[in-house]
Amino acid sequence: MEHEIGPLIAADEQFCHQVTETFANTGVSDPAWTEKVCAMAAATDGSIQIGFGLGKYTNRNVMDAYAGISRGVEQVTVRASRRLEPDPELTIIGPIRYEIIEPLAKVRFVLEPNDCQPISFDFEFEGVLPCRAEDRTHQRTGYRVSADLVRFHQIGLCSGWLEIDGERHEMKHDSWIATRDHSWGVRYGVGTEPTDTQPRPKIPGTYDFAWSPMLMQRTDGTPYGIFLNFGFMTGPGFESRTVMGGIEHTDGRFEKFVDARPDLRYDPRNRRLLGGTVDLTLEDGSSRRLDVEAVSDTGFHLGTGKYHGFDGHHHGEWMGDLAIDGEWIADCSEPATARRVHQIRDTVVRISDSAGGTGFGNWQPLVYGEFPERGLTAESSFI
Repeated sequence: MEHEIGPLIAADEQFCHQVTETFANTGVSDPAWTEKVCAMAAATDGSIQIGFGLGKYTNRNVMDAYAGISRGVEQVTVRASRRLEPDPELTIIGPIRYEIIEPLAKVRFVLEPNDCQPISFDFEFEGVLPCRAEDRTHQRTGYRVSADLVRFHQIGLCSGWLEIDGERHEMKHDSWIATRDHSWGVRYGVGTEPTDTQPRPKIPGTYDFAWSPMLMQRTDGTPYGIFLNFGFMTGPGFESRTVMGGIEHTDGRFEKFVDARPDLRYDPRNRRLLGGTVDLTLEDGSSRRLDVEAVSDTGFHLGTGKYHGFDGHHHGEWMGDLAIDGEWIADCSEPATARRVHQIRDTVVRISDSAGGTGFGNWQPLVYGEFPERGLTAESSFI
């Protein structure tokens, strides 16, 4: 049949169409097309933290998710994957659930009690700052557009509970923070690398990266947000610098960063962020400094959620009609284990802003390559 359209789903009843297709189709056939939500909720004393992610891979007929708890160097994760059809809009996979309560303001994240690991939680995220769209991610590998996605994040608070090993912890606005993001598009790191195409280029030299939403409070008690995302890459004969972010206000105003100069310290054994400073330049020419301090060892490693792959498995991988697995890891800071779960993690950080505010944030760092000034050798490098 010529010009066949995709199947109808419940979303097609809504007045949300932007193209002449049904919501069952993505508009592109790339199997890396992904829609994803992620969240972090942490006690500000650094004692315990939740990590959550759920991805929909329409062109792979897969929806998968992870839900876990970090407690010091310990990490417990539950993963689930299911066949996407015939319920592409149902954001439930086994014991893991995502629910929209109030669009762009309040959402719910749930891990039901399960037979896989002795953890569960149920909490609501509530935005303190408006949702903020980030710059588009656009990457090319040779002639192919290998990544093209958009993302928004939101900084806020949370309420609810978590349970681990039979011990329940209450999550309250006055002692917890939370961040979330939602992205869609052709994404990197989905599925295994094709074996019959040119291999993806490796990082040729060094790479210094951070993504961090922070909830701040002025001396008068009013809230504001800081978002910072930088990526600096060097190699033989070239240097690339990308800086994104700014100061977020509750009324929607935004003061953009145009430069960031980090001076951060990392543990050479496992490349965990310890602390340091970041000097920022704003679009109006003004400057400010952030003092960054890791609150504790707590920080959920995204590797167990299959970021950069985990034990040979990847995002969007077909695992059948329903699959649930997970593990308990006693010490993620041990060097060999750190390489298994990868560097990038939801580090709980304490922030002091030279403009007068203080607060807490979610700092996702990655430092690859040799940085002699930081005591990081090429031999100790890993993703």
